[in-house]
Amino acid sequence: MPERRLAAITGGSSGIGASFARKLAARGYDLLLIARRQDRMRALASELSSAHPIRVDTMTADLSLDADIDAAADRLRADPNLGLLVNNAGFGLRGFFFEADVEGQDRMHRVHVLATMRLSHAALINLVAQGSGGIINVASVAGFSQSPGGVSYSATKAWMISFTEGLSLELMVRQSPVKVQALCPGFTLSEFHDVVGMDRSAIPSSLWMPADFVVEDSLRAFDKGQVICIPGWRYKLIAKGMKLVPRSFAASMAMRFRKPKVASGTSR
Repeated sequence: MPERRLAAITGGSSGIGASFARKLAARGYDLLLIARRQDRMRALASELSSAHPIRVDTMTADLSLDADIDAAADRLRADPNLGLLVNNAGFGLRGFFFEADVEGQDRMHRVHVLATMRLSHAALINLVAQGSGGIINVASVAGFSQSPGGVSYSATKAWMISFTEGLSLELMVRQSPVKVQALCPGFTLSEFHDVVGMDRSAIPSSLWMPADFVVEDSLRAFDKGQVICIPGWRYKLIAKGMKLVPRSFAASMAMRFRKPKVASGTSR
């Protein structure tokens, strides 16, 4: 029997990350879960190793810290069975940028941008040499626009989208079969928004998607080689509209409908 491929998932303790873990375990991947909450990861690892004939390893890491990023990158670079990296770790903050704690803003950029860049670099050194596998970067439809109270979140997610598109171009130039995807979900049912303190009732129920739906759509698109995945037809239309409307109109709509509360945050 050939050895199973390894899927590494950052932020793999809950929400979209945990859903990726369950779906990839069902596909026969061994797993490496990378997150801050060791107890949550161990519980998920026990669940998945009991349900599937796979190995599940965990790595406790805070991806805002250089040492922890280096440790994760070393593992990705060296594992001969690496098949997939899911850069899912991230968190949200609410509040005007100039009123927020700058340390939180700095940490967000480190997790969304620097960790994604460095882990992708380590994984691609491995995957391009193998000539197989890929990377899924979990961005957001927020990356297609801006809004008061979410400046850094939207900016870092926009970077993830652009970064992924650039990687795709380079891989095509090299005629590499390695695939990359920017997953751009909208409102997803997970604890992400709960810990931020967002009132779900303020968002129409039709705009909320289960995490499993988002991940299934992502994996189907990844299998087809689609670089940008926007789950749900409503969000596909929203994203297209964001690209077509004048910036002045988009700004006026954002100012009208997005009124931030005091700064707060969450992580996964």
